[in-house]
Amino acid sequence: MTDEQRHEFFQLVNSDSDPAAVAAALTTHFQAGALDGGGAVSAYGGEFVWAIRSDSRPHLYVDDEPTPPMDQLPDDLWVHSRRVLTGTSHAHHYRVNGAVLGGKRFDTAAYGEDSYAREGVPQGEYSDELLHESPTYRGWKVSYWTYASPGVDPAKPSAVMVWQDGHRFLERDSRSRIAVVVENLVHQRKIPPMVLVLIAPGYIGSHDNESSYAPREIGHMRSLLYDTFNDDYNKMVVDEIFPEVSKTYRLRDDGYSRAIGGQSSGGICSLNSAWFRPHAFSRVLSRIGSYASIQWRWGQENPFGAYPLGRFGDRDPCEPLDGGNIWPFLIRQRDRKNIRIWLEDGSYDLENAFGSWPLQNIQLANSLKMMEYDFKFSFGNAQHSTTYGDAELPAAMAWLWRDYDPMLTHQTYVMDTAEKDKPYFRVKICNR
Repeated sequence: MTDEQRHEFFQLVNSDSDPAAVAAALTTHFQAGALDGGGAVSAYGGEFVWAIRSDSRPHLYVDDEPTPPMDQLPDDLWVHSRRVLTGTSHAHHYRVNGAVLGGKRFDTAAYGEDSYAREGVPQGEYSDELLHESPTYRGWKVSYWTYASPGVDPAKPSAVMVWQDGHRFLERDSRSRIAVVVENLVHQRKIPPMVLVLIAPGYIGSHDNESSYAPREIGHMRSLLYDTFNDDYNKMVVDEIFPEVSKTYRLRDDGYSRAIGGQSSGGICSLNSAWFRPHAFSRVLSRIGSYASIQWRWGQENPFGAYPLGRFGDRDPCEPLDGGNIWPFLIRQRDRKNIRIWLEDGSYDLENAFGSWPLQNIQLANSLKMMEYDFKFSFGNAQHSTTYGDAELPAAMAWLWRDYDPMLTHQTYVMDTAEKDKPYFRVKICNR
């Protein structure tokens, strides 16, 4: 559904139309499973509509607060609409007969103006899917795409930003809306014209917009590429893929003009890359980063099944190996590096055998503060979902690239004075 169609739908819901007409619009707009399961929500900017089918009165909670009673419609349908804050995500759940419906909560992005296409703003250009077979990960192939924003001159070196899980950034009007965001920010001169290099963790083939972070057939390799604490990923990206991209677009070779970003394991991968090569990447955008022990090995039997062993070279896959859980302590114990980082997570992120995503991100933020890094920590009430990061992408990109001067090749990043005066982050409540 297009943004224009969503807008028309909201006008109908919020009008004085006959309740039967509104009910018909809801059943057309939402899938039956979403209506029955509590996941039916539609958003256009700050306009939100929630709907549910229930034979008992449902009680809707938005951002953990109860809303006014929902409007009852024919066919056991209920609806509620209101304006919400944009540039963030909003969580909702239902209580029916005193219990949380399905034990579920849902996160939805509320996009701001810079996440919607604007009249008069030029559009950039995506490449076709490209394929790279890496000698670093022997026998492994990855798909990647390039996107050149307006203002990129193929004959002149351009700023560049790498994104992990690149296949998730190919749709202009869904999820991150990264092309639209970049176009709007370039037009406003909040960020420089840039080339995006969008790298999937394996060969995609036909792009599936409904896929997870990686299609199932390549998902087993994603963690090896992203969560492993070493320089291998840089070898593939900087030493192998960048030279291929440079045949079409010349890329700046200074870390000052390069950024890297991703979500979940792609988030920790971004910090890994900048840590091992700050001269190659000095700007990091980490969303729901997996600073956990996913690739920690102490010599045990491989729990994930068979990997393509050629990828390891001379290294035994069961040899002891550091994992992402060391990051909060590594930052405190090692010399400060010249990295600027936007760190984002949510209080309902993962808790599992590999660690606590919220607590690790909070600890990492405090470590960055202790060592006086130039960082921003955005902590919401979201789950392990990109919705929060997608909604705040314009703010994150503008912050990450602020003060960029194309005449420079280096900047010493310093902590903002206002941040120095703030206390450390503390956990005050538990979510029960």
